[in-house]
Amino acid sequence: MKLFVIIVFLVTYASIVLLNRKINPLVSVFAGVAVLLASRAVSITQVFQSINFNVLGVFLGTMILSGLFIYSNVPGFLAVKLVAKSKNVGIALLLMCLLASFISSFTDNVATVLIVAPIAFEAAKKLKANPVPFLIGIAVSSNLQGSATMIGDAPSIILAMSHRMNFMDFFWMKGRPGVAFAVEIGAVASFIVLYLLFRKFKQGVQELEPIKIKTWVPTILMILMIVSLGVSSFIVNKPYHSIALICLFFGIAGFLWHMIYGKERFSFTKNINWHTFFFLIGVFILIGALSQVGIIRDIAGLISRLTGGNIFLTFTLIVWISVLLSAFIDNIPYITAMIPVATILASQTGAKPELFLFGLLIGATLGGNITPIGASANIVSVGMLRDRGYNVGFKDFLKIGLPFTLAAVTAAYIFLWFTWR
Repeated sequence: MKLFVIIVFLVTYASIVLLNRKINPLVSVFAGVAVLLASRAVSITQVFQSINFNVLGVFLGTMILSGLFIYSNVPGFLAVKLVAKSKNVGIALLLMCLLASFISSFTDNVATVLIVAPIAFEAAKKLKANPVPFLIGIAVSSNLQGSATMIGDAPSIILAMSHRMNFMDFFWMKGRPGVAFAVEIGAVASFIVLYLLFRKFKQGVQELEPIKIKTWVPTILMILMIVSLGVSSFIVNKPYHSIALICLFFGIAGFLWHMIYGKERFSFTKNINWHTFFFLIGVFILIGALSQVGIIRDIAGLISRLTGGNIFLTFTLIVWISVLLSAFIDNIPYITAMIPVATILASQTGAKPELFLFGLLIGATLGGNITPIGASANIVSVGMLRDRGYNVGFKDFLKIGLPFTLAAVTAAYIFLWFTWR
């Protein structure tokens, strides 16, 4: 049975990675689930036990607010203001990337690209500049900051919910700096790289057409949600699903407000990333099957033997293998599978679990910045450029993505080791 589950998982994973343009990844993942159910490798009860409903609740609530945030025009308004303060195109590029970084700390990375990209295209047009570096910079910047907070990206949500981390744990945990500090140190290093890459764009900046804010309500709701998550961090013995309920509450509140006062219809098909929502469900079931037959523990044992139980070597392997693999595969199924592996390895080596878990998160989320297929935000950015007649190859993306990633991961890797060893 163990071999059968491995084969089903590998075939499913291969079809997701290699055939994603021909076969919808959702079809692949649920075909794998159907095979497991039909073969009785997993039961219906085990299927429901494998699904992390906390993750789904956080994801759904934040996605609703993200859609309303785009509708409000606040991000576009901020982008125009930033460009207006730029001395040249290079500075405008950096400020656009900084805006994407900030927004992606609290919303999905794909949503961030959809928020900032239209302004970037308009800015590039007005500045008579090539939009390719704008879009690549926005994509990699959003992927970087998505791991800084608990609600910034799906892998962060998965990690937080699997280890009952709260919103503040990403900033300060067990008396030590959390993963947010590692991300920001990586951000400083990577933005130095962006500055060096973008300083050649010295064209002057023309004034962009101002954008009028429709409403501040979604922004206020998002701020209230973040404050509520922060306050809940200090409540002892709170219900397990409290974080998901907070996100869902503000998401539903925003939706109801829009239904009553919004001038445009809120589309549940366009404004919510249902593909990722259901993809998460399928991945949870597949990884749950691996865990139930003991494969996760076997993988942890193999890594432990390879490193001889050495904490530094194990940490290094987790971070850099994650970077390499995430450059080519989706980080959601990868991090879901590796979280229990990292936890077991920490127990076996005597390391603090946060060292391996935060290292895993950094490697898995930042590795996707290397290639145009490594993260959903990259795929969306390249697709938007292609629709406008700009073809972006691997080499074009690597010129920005590779040095950006190496700088960010190296800085974060060193910080995590000296903080959590």
